[in-house]
Amino acid sequence: MINDIQKASIWKRFAAALLDFILIATIAVGMAALISLITGYDRANDRLNEIYAEYEEKYDIDRTKSVDSLTEEEMKRYEEADRAISQDEEAISAYSLVMNLTLVITSLGILSAVMTGEFIIPLILKNGQTVGKKVFGIGVMMTGGTKIKTVALFIRALLGKYTIETMIPVLIIIMIYFGGIGILGVIILGLIVLLQLILMAATSNNSPIHDLISDTVVIDMSSQRIFDSESELIEYEKKIHAESVAKSPY
Repeated sequence: MINDIQKASIWKRFAAALLDFILIATIAVGMAALISLITGYDRANDRLNEIYAEYEEKYDIDRTKSVDSLTEEEMKRYEEADRAISQDEEAISAYSLVMNLTLVITSLGILSAVMTGEFIIPLILKNGQTVGKKVFGIGVMMTGGTKIKTVALFIRALLGKYTIETMIPVLIIIMIYFGGIGILGVIILGLIVLLQLILMAATSNNSPIHDLISDTVVIDMSSQRIFDSESELIEYEKKIHAESVAKSPY
């Protein structure tokens, strides 16, 4: 092929991803803290804990103890307290507020971090390079050999990196934490990881989900020629073909 894809090595991609993860996680935590302050999350969570503490004192229970360690009498009091809490409108409202704020803070914190690290920075550095990719000399281009398009970069970051690969697992983890989903959540998380590994191993360009849906490929910047447009690529191929014909003895 005239325009062979010079794929980045798995180790370079892993190292770049690790560095980017640290950067994005730092931004996410900072943004989450800011949003938490603005929305009054701590105040809402404190009120919920106060309500739980009142019921613990009233029914003489300790909600931090595991169910398996409870005596029959303690279990009975625990169930009575749960029934009372489920009928307490203030407790229901406080729990709903804390859970909703948790989802909002987590979602917006991660969204701002991912879009900064995976969209805004690559727009500035060019060739789809995040901070990690820049450090390790790799980049992103369209599978056809041209520079990554802004729309493709946006899809790669928002739909691939944020929605499918980050928020779906995060929401499942939150649901597990709040008791909304059990072993099914763990199974789904495992299947997502397994799918990524299969795609990385089975696709010709070692493409995870975000590269497949955006039609992009991670390449080694030192050896890959990237064309500005498809027309430039076509002209280059015509030139190479013409030179090949001219050199042919036939």
